[in-house]
Amino acid sequence: MNTSSLEEIVSVVGARPQFIKLGPIARALDAVDGMKHRVIHTGQHYDDKMSAVFFEELGLPKPCVNLDVGSGAHGAQTGAMLARLEEQFLRMGPSFVFVYGDTNSTLAATLAAAKLHIPIVHIEAGLRSFNRHMPEEINRIVADHCADRLYAPTPTAMQNLTDENLLERSVFSGDVMRDAVQFNREISLEKSNILDRLGLSADAFALLTIHRPVNTSAEALGKILGVVAEFAGESYPVVFPVHPRSRPLLDALDEPVTSHIRVIEPVPYLDMLRLLDAADLVMTDSGGVQKEAAFMATPCVTLREETEWLETLEMGVNRLAGQHTTRIRTAIGEMKGQRNLFDLRVHRLLDKQYGSGHAAETIVADLARWSAQRD
Repeated sequence: MNTSSLEEIVSVVGARPQFIKLGPIARALDAVDGMKHRVIHTGQHYDDKMSAVFFEELGLPKPCVNLDVGSGAHGAQTGAMLARLEEQFLRMGPSFVFVYGDTNSTLAATLAAAKLHIPIVHIEAGLRSFNRHMPEEINRIVADHCADRLYAPTPTAMQNLTDENLLERSVFSGDVMRDAVQFNREISLEKSNILDRLGLSADAFALLTIHRPVNTSAEALGKILGVVAEFAGESYPVVFPVHPRSRPLLDALDEPVTSHIRVIEPVPYLDMLRLLDAADLVMTDSGGVQKEAAFMATPCVTLREETEWLETLEMGVNRLAGQHTTRIRTAIGEMKGQRNLFDLRVHRLLDKQYGSGHAAETIVADLARWSAQRD
């Protein structure tokens, strides 16, 4: 691809979902003649199981710098990133800064680039939960209103951008997460042996992930695990890769977790894809996991009151349950054992809602055209 107007791009990432989105974009940029693409890792996710392993496993470009910010309160963490990113942008002088999703890394990179008048590209723009108590919602809104080019993963996201008078900057690209799942799914089937390691059979277990602050108090986590344990059994284990935020609370619970909830350490991406692909049911509060489950037609119960991915609800592959024990119990009962039905229903709708798996190429080609028109 000859796109001379794209000279140097810096991608800023810091958390697991961003590493996954980076993969398709990096491959698309690699096809550009003369492109210099550098990656800054903010260090927001610093545990090797949440960070370094993704770069190794997915063959991502090695970060040119790791800011090593680590965890902390939102303001302190974002402020530290902002100061260090400003230094790096001044030193590198990129043509564009790519930001991904809705983390504090996204917010800090957006603000740093905007104040230096470096054009910003927001990948996965236009998502809205309409819940401003979620820090991610604030990050999304700021990134969208500061960015120069907005790539929306779904028609709903495009409509949100239109409603906020951002249509002129916006393009429906499809979802780079779908690109990533399509690219890596076959690799996970070939390389991951996690089902054998855990003694699991396909379609005979459930997968649980919990990491959001609203669900990681001792009370909330205990309540959720209590309901989930009702469905766990010897022939239907629940696999729970524990986020570092949840581990101390889990260890401190008064009642031991039932033996049929299999508590394991966080797993690499290919192992996670394999679990998602083989599970009968997923229970999660993660936006990314909701989507990945939908892409694989795996029924999902979302442990939140709202979702940015309304399409998964419309397709019927996802149910919102929040922390309410009755709603969780009902949703699990409705979704358990329904995978074969969703296999037929979901795949007919995915291309319309999330694109055909070529979002990264669409983004790079559009950005080249748009950049050339600005020159």
